[in-house]
Amino acid sequence: MWLEYFAQYLETVFPQFLKNKPWNYKDDLCVIGAACLAEATGDQSWNRYITDNSSWLMKEDGSVANWKEGEKNIDKVSFGKSLRILRDLTGDDRCKAAVEKAYDFLKEYPRTATGNFWHKDIYPNQVWLDGLYMAMPFYARTLTETGEDKWDDILDQFQNAHRLLWDEKRNLYIHGCDVSRKADWADKETGRSLSVWLRAEGWFLMALADVYEYAKEVTPRSGELLELLKNGVDGLLKYQDSETKMFYQVADQPDYPGNYLETSGSAMAAYALMKGARLGMLEESYGELGSQVLDGVRDTYLKREDDGWHLDGICASAGLGAGPDPHNRKDRDGTPRYYVSEAQMRDNQHGTGACMMAVSEQIRRQNAGCEKKEA
Repeated sequence: MWLEYFAQYLETVFPQFLKNKPWNYKDDLCVIGAACLAEATGDQSWNRYITDNSSWLMKEDGSVANWKEGEKNIDKVSFGKSLRILRDLTGDDRCKAAVEKAYDFLKEYPRTATGNFWHKDIYPNQVWLDGLYMAMPFYARTLTETGEDKWDDILDQFQNAHRLLWDEKRNLYIHGCDVSRKADWADKETGRSLSVWLRAEGWFLMALADVYEYAKEVTPRSGELLELLKNGVDGLLKYQDSETKMFYQVADQPDYPGNYLETSGSAMAAYALMKGARLGMLEESYGELGSQVLDGVRDTYLKREDDGWHLDGICASAGLGAGPDPHNRKDRDGTPRYYVSEAQMRDNQHGTGACMMAVSEQIRRQNAGCEKKEA
C-alpha cells in the first residue's frame, strides 16, 4: 500500500505542487523521504524522483529557487538538506556551492538572547520547535563534513529550547516562545504560546533523532539528545489514541471541539520512535510503538479511490502571528481553536513526506527482523 502510494505521489502529485508554488521546506521532506526509501529498500529508482524534480530547486545558473538575498528565514536553511542529497547523487558543483551557502546563512544568522537561531525576520526573537528541525540536522551533518567543533552550539540550542518550551504540567512541548515577550500570542511572563501543536512536537522529535545520528560518535554531549528524546516521547505517548495509536492535532486535548487525529505529526513521532530505537537512543519496545503509530495512520487515512491512493488527515499549515504580508492573519494566536480551524489538505507534503521517512524506518525494522508486517 505505502510504496504504491509513494510511487504514484512522486510521479504525479509532487511535481504538480512544485509547478504551482515555489520550493519550500515541506518539499525537502519529500526529497528526504525519497532518499530514505532508496536507502531502506536498496532500490535506487526512488532517487529518480529527486533528480527529475531538481530543476524546481536548482536553476541552470546555479541560483536556488525561493532564496532571497539577505533574508533570514530558518525554514529556507532546510533547503540545504535537499541540495546535499542532490550534490551526493549528481556530483554537481552548483549543488556543492549551494550547500556551502546554506551553511554560510547559519554563520551570520540572528539569534535570540538565549543563543538560539530566531525563526524569521518577520518573527524576530522567537524560538519555534519547527526551527530546530529546519536547521539542526543540516548544521550537524555539515560539521561531520567540515570537522569543525561547534557541537556545543547545537546542544546548547536544544537545551535552551527545552527550557523555553517544555511544559512540566502537560509533559509536552509548547509550539513557540517569544524571548522578547512582545508577540501578541506570547505569555507576558514566560513568552510561551498557549498550546501544544502536534506537528511542532513532531519536528522537534525528528530533529533529536537525526542530529544524534551525526553526533553520537563525535561529541560526549550526544547523550543529552537521548535524554531529551526519551523525555519527549514519554510525554507524548501519554496522549496516544488507544484505538488508532495516532495523536491529535492539539495533542493534549482530544475532546476539544473539532480536534482530529493528525497524520503528519503522528508520522513524525513514528519516525522518531523507530529511528530512536534503531540508533539505541530508546529501548526496542519504542520502535514497535512507532510502527503501531504508522500502521494507525495507514489504516485511518490511506485510501484507494478511483484515481488512485490518497492520504488524508493532514494539517495544511499552521504558525504563530500574523504571517507575511499581505496575509496579516489575526487568528494565528496559538489557541486550540486556531489549530483546529486550520485547513486539512489531502496528500500535503508535510504528511506524505513524513510518512515516507517513517515507512523507511519501518522497512529497516523489517529487514532487521524486528517485525513481520509488510509496508
